[in-house]
Amino acid sequence: MKSMPDDDLFSRNTARSRGSSARAKIIDQDGREIDPGPLGADGFDASAFGAFQHGPSASGFDFSAAFQPLTREQRLARLEAIAKLLDVAFVVPGTKIRYGIDGLIGLVPVIGDILTTAISLWLVREARALGAPWHITARMLGNVAVDGVVGLVPVAGDAFDVMFRANIRNMRMLRRWLDRQPR
Repeated sequence: MKSMPDDDLFSRNTARSRGSSARAKIIDQDGREIDPGPLGADGFDASAFGAFQHGPSASGFDFSAAFQPLTREQRLARLEAIAKLLDVAFVVPGTKIRYGIDGLIGLVPVIGDILTTAISLWLVREARALGAPWHITARMLGNVAVDGVVGLVPVAGDAFDVMFRANIRNMRMLRRWLDRQPR
């Protein structure tokens, strides 16, 4: 049996695959076939990558809408969703005890607590960007500091994370302040 050099075998296979005129169908998330239109041979819309188009592309997705600034209500909804995910996303089966990924990630010694404290600090930063005054953000920072410091204690800190819910407290405080503000 005659052996072939590896590069010769490679070049024959790629030439065969390039020579075929059959292209795979492009299917969207709903299972409908998409007309490739300006898409390249690899299915990538290069025009959407470079200068973003205004309006929908060939795939029907409006790339420019993905980079529009969020409204105040959208930002608040995002912050509340993150706070709920961190503090009350799950329920202990058979009980009414709720916990979030803050309690789960906090089980990883030191690194988990640092990570969840960083996310909580980002929530405070976003509250400040929404216009929260210094006295509200100072109280929010106090909640994050208590949660972060006590969370460092090995077992008791994790139980405290589940019960204290600093992010939910902070979002409630921010929402109350925002509701008192004139529109």
